[in-house]
Amino acid sequence: MQVGIFFEAQDVVGESVIWSSEENALYWVDIGGKRIHRLEVKTSRHETWSTPDFPTSIGMCRNGGFIVGLARDVCLWRPGGRFETFARPEPDKPGNRLNEGRVAPDGSFWVSTMQNNLNADGTPKEMMANAGAIYRIDPSGTVKQLTPNEYGITNTMGWTRNDRFLFADTLANEIYSFAYDPEAKTISDRRTIVSGFERGLPDGSCLDADDHLWNCRVVGGSAVARFSAEGALLDLVELPVSWPTSCTFGGADLSTLFVTSARFTMTAEHLRAHPLEGSLLAIETEFRGVDEPKFGY
Repeated sequence: MQVGIFFEAQDVVGESVIWSSEENALYWVDIGGKRIHRLEVKTSRHETWSTPDFPTSIGMCRNGGFIVGLARDVCLWRPGGRFETFARPEPDKPGNRLNEGRVAPDGSFWVSTMQNNLNADGTPKEMMANAGAIYRIDPSGTVKQLTPNEYGITNTMGWTRNDRFLFADTLANEIYSFAYDPEAKTISDRRTIVSGFERGLPDGSCLDADDHLWNCRVVGGSAVARFSAEGALLDLVELPVSWPTSCTFGGADLSTLFVTSARFTMTAEHLRAHPLEGSLLAIETEFRGVDEPKFGY
Protein backbone atom coordinates (compact mmCIF):
# COMPACT_ATOMS: atom_id res chain seq x y z
CA MET A 1 0.00 0.00 0.00
CA GLN A 2 1.19 3.52 -0.79
CA VAL A 3 1.61 5.60 2.38
CA GLY A 4 2.35 9.32 2.52
CA ILE A 5 2.03 12.52 4.54
CA PHE A 6 -1.09 14.27 3.25
CA PHE A 7 -1.16 17.37 5.45
CA GLU A 8 1.32 18.61 8.05
CA ALA A 9 -1.25 19.47 10.72
CA GLN A 10 1.13 19.43 13.71
CA ASP A 11 -1.74 18.29 15.89
CA VAL A 12 -1.17 17.80 19.60
CA VAL A 13 -3.72 14.97 19.47
CA GLY A 14 -5.46 14.63 16.11
CA GLU A 15 -8.60 12.50 16.52
CA SER A 16 -12.04 11.52 15.23
CA VAL A 17 -11.41 12.04 11.51
CA ILE A 18 -14.54 11.74 9.32
CA TRP A 19 -15.19 12.06 5.59
CA SER A 20 -17.94 14.25 4.11
CA SER A 21 -18.83 12.89 0.66
CA GLU A 22 -20.95 15.97 -0.09
CA GLU A 23 -18.06 18.34 0.52
CA ASN A 24 -15.18 16.07 -0.56
CA ALA A 25 -13.61 17.12 2.71
CA LEU A 26 -12.26 15.73 5.94
CA TYR A 27 -13.13 16.99 9.40
CA TRP A 28 -11.23 16.09 12.54
CA VAL A 29 -10.38 17.47 15.97
CA ASP A 30 -7.13 18.35 17.69
CA ILE A 31 -7.84 17.64 21.34
CA GLY A 32 -4.80 19.35 22.83
CA GLY A 33 -4.87 22.17 20.29
CA LYS A 34 -8.57 22.92 21.03
CA ARG A 35 -9.48 23.18 17.36
CA ILE A 36 -11.53 21.54 14.61
CA HIS A 37 -10.03 21.05 11.15
CA ARG A 38 -11.65 21.01 7.72
CA LEU A 39 -9.56 19.99 4.70
CA GLU A 40 -10.80 19.79 1.12
CA VAL A 41 -8.96 16.87 -0.42
CA LYS A 42 -8.88 18.06 -4.05
CA THR A 43 -8.09 21.73 -3.46
CA SER A 44 -6.13 21.42 -0.17
CA ARG A 45 -8.19 24.30 1.20
CA HIS A 46 -7.79 24.17 4.97
CA GLU A 47 -9.78 25.84 7.75
CA THR A 48 -9.73 25.58 11.52
CA TRP A 49 -12.09 26.71 14.26
CA SER A 50 -11.25 27.14 17.93
CA THR A 51 -13.25 25.26 20.56
CA PRO A 52 -14.14 26.45 24.08
CA ASP A 53 -12.87 23.22 25.66
CA PHE A 54 -10.94 20.14 24.61
CA PRO A 55 -12.76 18.68 21.56
CA THR A 56 -12.80 14.90 21.71
CA SER A 57 -15.01 13.75 18.81
CA ILE A 58 -17.09 14.98 15.90
CA GLY A 59 -19.93 13.64 13.73
CA MET A 60 -22.15 15.04 10.98
CA CYS A 61 -25.83 15.89 11.45
CA ARG A 62 -28.59 15.12 8.92
CA ASN A 63 -29.80 18.73 8.89
CA GLY A 64 -26.31 20.15 8.46
CA GLY A 65 -23.81 21.09 11.09
CA PHE A 66 -22.10 18.76 13.51
CA ILE A 67 -22.39 17.02 16.83
CA VAL A 68 -19.21 17.52 18.84
CA GLY A 69 -17.95 15.94 22.03
CA LEU A 70 -16.09 18.41 24.23
CA ALA A 71 -14.48 17.51 27.56
CA ARG A 72 -17.79 17.10 29.42
CA ASP A 73 -20.59 18.17 27.07
CA VAL A 74 -21.92 16.94 23.75
CA CYS A 75 -22.75 20.01 21.65
CA LEU A 76 -24.40 20.97 18.38
CA TRP A 77 -22.27 23.24 16.23
CA ARG A 78 -22.07 24.86 12.83
CA PRO A 79 -18.75 26.23 11.56
CA GLY A 80 -18.36 29.78 12.75
CA GLY A 81 -21.21 29.44 15.23
CA ARG A 82 -21.63 28.75 18.94
CA PHE A 83 -21.29 25.36 20.60
CA GLU A 84 -24.77 24.66 21.97
CA THR A 85 -24.89 22.08 24.76
CA PHE A 86 -27.06 19.11 23.79
CA ALA A 87 -26.30 16.49 26.46
CA ARG A 88 -23.96 15.81 29.38
CA PRO A 89 -23.47 12.04 29.78
CA GLU A 90 -21.86 12.10 33.23
CA PRO A 91 -23.02 15.16 35.20
CA ASP A 92 -22.18 13.40 38.48
CA LYS A 93 -18.58 12.44 37.56
CA PRO A 94 -16.50 15.64 37.39
CA GLY A 95 -13.26 13.64 37.37
CA ASN A 96 -14.13 12.06 34.03
CA ARG A 97 -14.09 13.46 30.50
CA LEU A 98 -15.40 12.35 27.14
CA ASN A 99 -13.10 10.59 24.71
CA GLU A 100 -14.25 8.52 21.71
CA GLY A 101 -17.47 9.45 19.92
CA ARG A 102 -19.13 8.33 16.70
CA VAL A 103 -22.50 8.44 14.95
CA ALA A 104 -24.04 4.96 14.91
CA PRO A 105 -25.84 3.43 11.91
CA ASP A 106 -29.23 4.24 13.48
CA GLY A 107 -28.43 7.96 13.67
CA SER A 108 -27.69 8.10 17.39
CA PHE A 109 -24.40 9.42 18.77
CA TRP A 110 -22.32 7.13 20.95
CA VAL A 111 -19.67 8.54 23.26
CA SER A 112 -17.36 6.98 25.79
CA THR A 113 -15.73 8.44 28.88
CA MET A 114 -12.50 8.03 30.81
CA GLN A 115 -10.83 9.46 33.87
CA ASN A 116 -9.57 12.87 32.82
CA ASN A 117 -5.88 12.68 31.83
CA LEU A 118 -5.48 16.34 30.86
CA ASN A 119 -4.62 19.36 32.97
CA ALA A 120 -6.27 22.64 32.06
CA ASP A 121 -3.25 23.62 29.97
CA GLY A 122 -3.34 20.34 28.03
CA THR A 123 -0.37 18.74 29.75
CA PRO A 124 -0.68 15.09 30.89
CA LYS A 125 -2.45 14.34 34.15
CA GLU A 126 -1.92 11.05 35.95
CA MET A 127 -4.77 8.53 35.73
CA MET A 128 -5.61 6.61 38.89
CA ALA A 129 -8.64 4.51 37.93
CA ASN A 130 -10.49 2.68 35.18
CA ALA A 131 -13.62 4.84 35.25
CA GLY A 132 -14.82 4.97 31.64
CA ALA A 133 -18.15 3.83 30.18
CA ILE A 134 -20.08 3.88 26.88
CA TYR A 135 -23.22 5.99 26.34
CA ARG A 136 -25.83 6.28 23.60
CA ILE A 137 -27.42 9.68 22.90
CA ASP A 138 -30.54 9.67 20.72
CA PRO A 139 -31.77 12.64 18.69
CA SER A 140 -34.11 13.68 21.50
CA GLY A 141 -31.11 14.15 23.79
CA THR A 142 -31.88 11.08 25.92
CA VAL A 143 -28.68 9.57 27.32
CA LYS A 144 -28.48 5.82 27.99
CA GLN A 145 -25.53 4.19 29.73
CA LEU A 146 -24.55 0.97 27.95
CA THR A 147 -21.70 -0.36 30.12
CA PRO A 148 -20.44 -0.02 33.69
CA ASN A 149 -17.71 2.52 34.43
CA GLU A 150 -14.84 0.05 34.14
CA TYR A 151 -12.63 1.07 31.20
CA GLY A 152 -9.31 2.93 31.13
CA ILE A 153 -8.79 4.95 27.93
CA THR A 154 -11.83 4.30 25.74
CA ASN A 155 -11.28 4.14 21.99
CA THR A 156 -12.64 2.64 18.74
CA MET A 157 -16.31 2.37 17.81
CA GLY A 158 -17.57 0.26 14.91
CA TRP A 159 -20.76 -1.60 14.05
CA THR A 160 -20.48 -4.67 11.81
CA ARG A 161 -23.09 -5.85 9.34
CA ASN A 162 -23.96 -8.81 11.58
CA ASP A 163 -24.66 -6.56 14.58
CA ARG A 164 -21.45 -6.72 16.54
CA PHE A 165 -20.07 -3.57 18.17
CA LEU A 166 -16.28 -3.23 18.31
CA PHE A 167 -14.58 -1.22 21.04
CA ALA A 168 -11.11 -0.88 22.60
CA ASP A 169 -9.43 -0.04 25.89
CA THR A 170 -6.04 1.50 25.15
CA LEU A 171 -4.64 0.97 28.64
CA ALA A 172 -5.64 -2.71 28.67
CA ASN A 173 -4.27 -3.20 25.12
CA GLU A 174 -7.48 -5.02 24.24
CA ILE A 175 -10.17 -4.84 21.54
CA TYR A 176 -13.66 -6.15 22.32
CA SER A 177 -16.66 -7.35 20.35
CA PHE A 178 -20.17 -6.95 21.81
CA ALA A 179 -23.50 -8.24 20.56
CA TYR A 180 -25.45 -5.16 19.42
CA ASP A 181 -29.26 -5.25 19.55
CA PRO A 182 -30.50 -2.54 17.16
CA GLU A 183 -34.07 -2.85 18.46
CA ALA A 184 -33.32 -2.65 22.19
CA LYS A 185 -30.39 -0.26 21.56
CA THR A 186 -28.17 -2.29 23.89
CA ILE A 187 -24.85 -4.15 23.83
CA SER A 188 -24.01 -7.39 25.64
CA ASP A 189 -21.92 -10.57 25.40
CA ARG A 190 -18.52 -8.87 25.50
CA ARG A 191 -15.72 -10.93 23.97
CA THR A 192 -12.04 -10.01 23.86
CA ILE A 193 -10.90 -10.44 20.25
CA VAL A 194 -7.42 -8.83 20.41
CA SER A 195 -5.25 -8.83 23.53
CA GLY A 196 -1.59 -8.01 24.08
CA PHE A 197 -0.80 -7.16 20.46
CA GLU A 198 2.83 -6.08 20.62
CA ARG A 199 2.83 -3.04 18.31
CA GLY A 200 1.86 -0.05 20.40
CA LEU A 201 -1.63 0.20 21.88
CA PRO A 202 -5.09 0.41 20.26
CA ASP A 203 -6.48 3.86 19.53
CA GLY A 204 -9.14 4.86 16.99
CA SER A 205 -10.40 2.60 14.22
CA CYS A 206 -12.79 2.35 11.31
CA LEU A 207 -14.49 -0.50 9.49
CA ASP A 208 -14.34 -1.04 5.75
CA ALA A 209 -17.14 -2.49 3.60
CA ASP A 210 -15.90 -6.03 4.37
CA ASP A 211 -16.01 -5.47 8.14
CA HIS A 212 -12.23 -5.38 8.49
CA LEU A 213 -11.22 -3.26 11.48
CA TRP A 214 -8.43 -0.78 10.67
CA ASN A 215 -6.93 0.02 14.07
CA CYS A 216 -4.38 2.78 14.77
CA ARG A 217 -1.57 1.58 17.01
CA VAL A 218 -0.65 4.53 19.21
CA VAL A 219 2.16 5.07 21.77
CA GLY A 220 4.99 4.14 19.44
CA GLY A 221 3.11 1.59 17.37
CA SER A 222 3.82 3.49 14.13
CA ALA A 223 1.29 1.37 12.24
CA VAL A 224 -2.31 0.67 11.34
CA ALA A 225 -3.30 -2.94 11.93
CA ARG A 226 -6.05 -4.52 9.84
CA PHE A 227 -7.98 -7.13 11.81
CA SER A 228 -10.92 -9.32 10.87
CA ALA A 229 -14.10 -8.66 12.84
CA GLU A 230 -13.14 -11.76 14.85
CA GLY A 231 -9.72 -10.34 15.75
CA ALA A 232 -7.37 -12.13 13.34
CA LEU A 233 -4.46 -9.97 12.15
CA LEU A 234 -4.69 -9.58 8.36
CA ASP A 235 -2.15 -6.83 7.66
CA LEU A 236 0.09 -4.27 9.31
CA VAL A 237 0.70 -0.97 7.50
CA GLU A 238 3.92 0.79 8.59
CA LEU A 239 3.64 4.57 9.05
CA PRO A 240 6.14 7.48 9.19
CA VAL A 241 4.63 8.73 12.48
CA SER A 242 4.81 7.00 15.84
CA TRP A 243 1.40 7.88 17.34
CA PRO A 244 -1.41 7.27 14.78
CA THR A 245 -4.72 8.01 16.48
CA SER A 246 -7.80 7.68 14.24
CA CYS A 247 -8.70 6.79 10.66
CA THR A 248 -11.45 6.91 8.07
CA PHE A 249 -11.93 5.99 4.43
CA GLY A 250 -12.43 8.87 2.02
CA GLY A 251 -11.79 10.08 -1.50
CA ALA A 252 -13.96 9.68 -4.58
CA ASP A 253 -14.29 5.90 -4.24
CA LEU A 254 -13.72 5.65 -0.46
CA SER A 255 -10.49 3.71 -1.00
CA THR A 256 -8.04 6.11 0.66
CA LEU A 257 -7.49 5.58 4.37
CA PHE A 258 -6.81 8.91 6.08
CA VAL A 259 -5.02 8.72 9.42
CA THR A 260 -4.56 11.38 12.10
CA SER A 261 -1.66 11.35 14.53
CA ALA A 262 -0.41 13.00 17.72
CA ARG A 263 2.68 14.60 19.25
CA PHE A 264 1.32 14.46 22.81
CA THR A 265 3.99 13.94 25.52
CA MET A 266 6.83 14.01 22.96
CA THR A 267 10.01 15.88 23.85
CA ALA A 268 11.25 18.88 21.91
CA GLU A 269 14.30 16.84 20.97
CA HIS A 270 12.14 14.07 19.51
CA LEU A 271 10.02 16.57 17.56
CA ARG A 272 13.09 18.24 16.10
CA ALA A 273 14.22 14.86 14.84
CA HIS A 274 10.68 13.81 13.78
CA PRO A 275 8.87 17.00 12.69
CA LEU A 276 6.07 15.12 10.89
CA GLU A 277 4.54 13.82 14.14
CA GLY A 278 0.94 15.08 14.37
CA SER A 279 0.44 14.98 10.58
CA LEU A 280 -2.51 13.66 8.59
CA LEU A 281 -1.55 10.65 6.46
CA ALA A 282 -3.09 9.03 3.38
CA ILE A 283 -2.88 5.32 2.55
CA GLU A 284 -4.00 4.14 -0.88
CA THR A 285 -5.71 0.76 -0.42
CA GLU A 286 -7.51 -1.92 -2.42
CA PHE A 287 -10.42 -1.74 0.00
CA ARG A 288 -13.52 0.44 0.21
CA GLY A 289 -15.00 2.23 3.15
CA VAL A 290 -18.63 3.01 3.90
CA ASP A 291 -20.35 6.37 4.09
CA GLU A 292 -20.35 7.95 7.53
CA PRO A 293 -23.78 7.85 9.23
CA LYS A 294 -25.32 11.17 10.25
CA PHE A 295 -26.83 12.14 13.56
CA GLY A 296 -30.60 12.19 13.19
CA TYR A 297 -31.17 15.62 14.65
